[in-house]
Amino acid sequence: MSIKNYSTPTKKYRFLISAVHSIYRLLNSTYEVNELISRMGRLFCQFFNAQYCSIVLLDHSKKYSTIQCTIKDNKKQVIYKKTKITGQIEKRIIKCSSAIKKGNLLGIPFICEDLIGYTIIKRTKPIQPFDIFDQEMLMTMAEQAVIGIKNMQLYEEQQRIVFGSIKSLVTFLNTHVSRDYTHSPNFSKLVCALGVEIHLSEKQLESLKYASLLHDAGKADIPIEILTKTTKLTADEYDIIKKHPAKGAQILRPLQILRPAIPIIMYHHEKYNGTGYPSHLKGGQIPLGARIMSVADAFEAMVYGRPYRQRMDIASAIKEVKKQSGTQFDPKIVEVFLRVIKKFNKKVYLDQDKAK
Repeated sequence: MSIKNYSTPTKKYRFLISAVHSIYRLLNSTYEVNELISRMGRLFCQFFNAQYCSIVLLDHSKKYSTIQCTIKDNKKQVIYKKTKITGQIEKRIIKCSSAIKKGNLLGIPFICEDLIGYTIIKRTKPIQPFDIFDQEMLMTMAEQAVIGIKNMQLYEEQQRIVFGSIKSLVTFLNTHVSRDYTHSPNFSKLVCALGVEIHLSEKQLESLKYASLLHDAGKADIPIEILTKTTKLTADEYDIIKKHPAKGAQILRPLQILRPAIPIIMYHHEKYNGTGYPSHLKGGQIPLGARIMSVADAFEAMVYGRPYRQRMDIASAIKEVKKQSGTQFDPKIVEVFLRVIKKFNKKVYLDQDKAK
């Protein structure tokens, strides 16, 4: 529905309902502020038959933008860097915290207790200028949008705090685990890249990321002489090693934010043919995240080596992953890994080969 359709009170009412419903759907299907303002810009252009829309979020000083999205003739540009506000209309909206309606231009502040940003829409085609109903409609949509933006900003800040805490926990646990068993900084990136390639949801990717950082937490409870042993492990020593997934899950389970990551941590050493540990799960019984982690974990162990095993070059490690497809690893995950690792060969792991 666009502006030309609301020439009667009934159509205006329908337009109002449609606008509010669209904003509501947008807020409930978007999980990042950057994505939200991009989609919102297109929505404003569509609803108000505008060819230009700028949405700006401000810093605390109100003199700089923290993010700016511009839609012009259906083309999008997003600026993430801090940028000084210079336009006179923009400064006026900020100074007065009020709407501006001037012919084919309409500007609305985003206010949630305080001014957090604004939007400006323009019609560049020969269409009638914006009227008071347009202004009221855009203000109504902006009020709903501001609630979503503020909630997302609070959520993102919470996530930064949580992630910082998890990284501190990882650092602490790594001080109690032999360096020969810790992963490279690239491991989490590889695991998450596999998750993205498989089209996991945002929540699933979040849990996968946390699990990639903490999946070996249980090794903090393994005697250092076992972790650093360069000869073959005895049966008793291997039994101790096999307890680390369950021990890691036990350590992390009290943390509510990590609950969805626990099955990945618990079962990342299961094998696709059912011969892994701790529960001998097979095929689809193994959580998807654990199947992803299994491939990445084995690849890193081969490329970076372990006290009991020499490092492999990347080509040999990839060959071994392909060889274990259908036995140790889920064949579908192996296919995804082979696509993703081509990019990592060039950007991430190549330096490791040179360092050997």
